Amino acid sequence: MRTLRALGAAGAAALLTASAATAATTAPSPPPAPLPQLTDAAVDKAVARLDGTVEDMMRRTGVPGVAVAVVHDDEVVHLKGFGVRRTGESATVDPDTVFQIASLSKPVSSTVVAATLTDPAQWDRRTSLPGFSLKDPWVTGHVTTADLFSHRSGLPDHAGDLLEDLGYDQAYILGRLRLAPLTPFRASYAYTNFGLTAAAEAIAHAKGTSWQKLADDTLFKPAGMTRTSTEFSAFADSPDHAATHVRNPDGTWSPRHVRDPDAQAPAGGVSSTVRDMSRWLRLQLAGGTLDGKRIVPADTLARTHVPEIVSQPPATPTARTGFYGLGWNVSYDDAGRLRLSHSGAFELGANTNVTMLPLEKLGIVVLTNGAPVGLADAVALDFFDFAEHGKATTDWLALAGSLYAQIDAAGRSPTDYAHPPAGAKPARPSAAYTGTYDNPYYGRATVTAGDDGALTLALGPKPLRFPLAHYDGDTFSFETTGENAVGRTGVTFADGTLRVEYLDADHLGTFTRQ
Repeated sequence: MRTLRALGAAGAAALLTASAATAATTAPSPPPAPLPQLTDAAVDKAVARLDGTVEDMMRRTGVPGVAVAVVHDDEVVHLKGFGVRRTGESATVDPDTVFQIASLSKPVSSTVVAATLTDPAQWDRRTSLPGFSLKDPWVTGHVTTADLFSHRSGLPDHAGDLLEDLGYDQAYILGRLRLAPLTPFRASYAYTNFGLTAAAEAIAHAKGTSWQKLADDTLFKPAGMTRTSTEFSAFADSPDHAATHVRNPDGTWSPRHVRDPDAQAPAGGVSSTVRDMSRWLRLQLAGGTLDGKRIVPADTLARTHVPEIVSQPPATPTARTGFYGLGWNVSYDDAGRLRLSHSGAFELGANTNVTMLPLEKLGIVVLTNGAPVGLADAVALDFFDFAEHGKATTDWLALAGSLYAQIDAAGRSPTDYAHPPAGAKPARPSAAYTGTYDNPYYGRATVTAGDDGALTLALGPKPLRFPLAHYDGDTFSFETTGENAVGRTGVTFADGTLRVEYLDADHLGTFTRQ
């Protein structure tokens, strides 16, 4: 029996070439491309029940305001607002009400970048932005726009978000990403708002302009998206904007917070209306054209719809793999059809979803002014379920709501700081803890004592002040605030340091006494 070793290098190469040629002539043909399956009648029926679905889900959750648009065959076949812009006031939501769209900003921003490029290969250009680097110099020298838009740079999950919560600006945050630990480059997926933001800002910097102006000039103005912006001030100053709401313990909703996402504008800072978003949906489903006008090159836009990294490995042998493209969640259904989607969620009061089946030229966008309880995702899932199967195959609101609840619970400390253990050790005198502490990533922390000896921790540039409650020995706790709040978290003092538990997921949360 002949072996590759016996044949030698030249013979082995010839054998492999011949084998490849034989395989090419005998291999079965690839399966045919999937064909559209949805009839106009099926879509019409799904649209006809949409109002009832939204109203039912609003009753079940109490979410104050919702706006929905559906596009099919380049027509806006549904465009409607529901509920109120702000609880306690009478102004209603309409198709021109401005919402914060949270992470729906990502596929919008990838559309902006696609509009600036002339060749899909330009997505693979190195990212260069003053003040931005990563911990590994080699990765810094090779990381591309595509790497950062698909969350495969190696940055940890949501890197930089806690700095934003503490009040740091974009320049500070992007400058500190060089301290974050990295997982394997292009071989690991972790969702990072500020990685994507760095890539988008680098594109604008290369063009000698701001991100807002680039978005205006390349997408918003050409597409007639007249009420869309990447700047928080435009949202806040709009007379017809939807306030953000959070749910109270009694189930009611209140506009208790303001979410200013300017630091991560490309990743989460866009505000828009369903009328404007329906125009963007039409552009997406038409391959970059709108009303007969080419706005985005077809090939640079198509690149955004291609899987770049596995984001959700299959959990079972029969489960489908989830991918992330360039600003999009990318998947394929049992019929082989491409499905694109993205959710947006501000814990301080917004939840959104966009879902498209490009082959069917069908898409839906759902905007809400309530913190994520699953409504936006469930409306989209229910709509497509009914269009494809003529019925809802599950209670999508219960499923989506439970997933968001799991995400919230996962971030909380396993320690119940509200209830100190029996026999807890007393704290030392206040002077043992007070002083200034420094951290290269999170900056300065100060601990001060009041006249009664109660301690207060100050963090961030403004700074934010957190009263410390004693738990056990040298461990205290405080109630976290902001978009990434996780309830009570621990603060432990030891050997001239303090460690803040919720800041330490990536081992960056220890401060050294000065």
